[in-house]
Amino acid sequence: MEPKIKIQDYSYILPDSRIAKYPLQKRDSSKLLIYNKGEISQSVFSSLPSLLPGGSLMVFNNTRVVPARLFFRKETGAVIEIFCLEPVQPNDYALSFASVGCCCWNVVIGNARKWKGGDVDFICDGDSGQASALNLRAELVTKGDNNGSIVKFKWDTDASFSEVLDICGRIPIPPYLNRDTEELDIERYQTLYARIKGSVAAPTAGLHFTDEVLEAVDNAGIDRCEVCLHVGAGTFVPVKSEYIADHKMHTEPFEVTKSFLLKLRDLKECAKVIAVGTTSTRTLESLYFLGVQCIEKGEPGAVRQWEPYERDYNYTLKESIGALVEYLERNNLDKLVARTGIIIVPSYKFRVVDVLVTNFHQPQSTLLLLISAFMGGDDWKRVYNYALDNGFRFLSYGDSSLLFRGDGEMV
Repeated sequence: MEPKIKIQDYSYILPDSRIAKYPLQKRDSSKLLIYNKGEISQSVFSSLPSLLPGGSLMVFNNTRVVPARLFFRKETGAVIEIFCLEPVQPNDYALSFASVGCCCWNVVIGNARKWKGGDVDFICDGDSGQASALNLRAELVTKGDNNGSIVKFKWDTDASFSEVLDICGRIPIPPYLNRDTEELDIERYQTLYARIKGSVAAPTAGLHFTDEVLEAVDNAGIDRCEVCLHVGAGTFVPVKSEYIADHKMHTEPFEVTKSFLLKLRDLKECAKVIAVGTTSTRTLESLYFLGVQCIEKGEPGAVRQWEPYERDYNYTLKESIGALVEYLERNNLDKLVARTGIIIVPSYKFRVVDVLVTNFHQPQSTLLLLISAFMGGDDWKRVYNYALDNGFRFLSYGDSSLLFRGDGEMV
């Protein structure tokens, strides 16, 4: 049953001056807020490895942000912005990025009322010979709501669509930064370990990690693993309904390897799972419910938004993840590919994640609800008041926090 939660209860005043418009010069020099057993303190991000419990499993989201914003012009002169969301034909990310000549994507269209149909031409900068050679055009296939339009991209060279985006696209930095994408964003709006292309927003908790911090994590006896959830534009969609039960959560694709599932299944009882970011958290918690689907239905499907709240689940994590491993082995698969629309709000029972590394999130957002659920009670208010009172920088390019689960024993 959906929790009766008023989104207004998860609001706070965030002055524009506290939103970090640019990253710090050095990634790991950001401040780090620590929340542990109700106590709040602060440090610097470079000290993170020394604060983590030894023998833990630390999970990173290795998705890579694609330059998904493209600008076209109609013959009338009207500028059309196309924001790529997910591939349609072919519908596999890797196949779509490898496409030559044409491909179709689900998109958001800016200035859509000016585009009734026909082709529009990419706007080339005066010195962009590579872009001119592509002769990139976009054809409107179907026009839908905010997330429902389909566009066919066409170009004349043997470049892959991945190369087309690299030449023509812009990195889609968050709208709340209130500025255009700049050269520095190409590098700094990616994690150092970003590998698999597909996101239109960065898993920003990972932006603080440097090679030195990652090496220190290894030296601290912490096992590093990766999952991949492609972050969609829905991460920026505000909650407009009075009650969270009326908010439709976006769904996102993710994949995990069989070797990772084996590590998770065989994790020692005393070992902690540390999620780097809310996207890693949503992926890890979704795995439990996919495992339940395997136990009860023989195969995993997708995780529905309110599935965790529909009834009590008494399977252990080992049983659930074990069922996923068995499913992969039966089908000779080396990775699990799935989708999740899971929403994590107060009253949610965490099955996987013990410790969370994350930034500071917008008021009245689903991410703030996740943080509240993780800490328990109203402790999120104390944490955010502390951050505001102590000069922490907020949102994507802002400072970081290290949060230990606030609800006692694992379920």
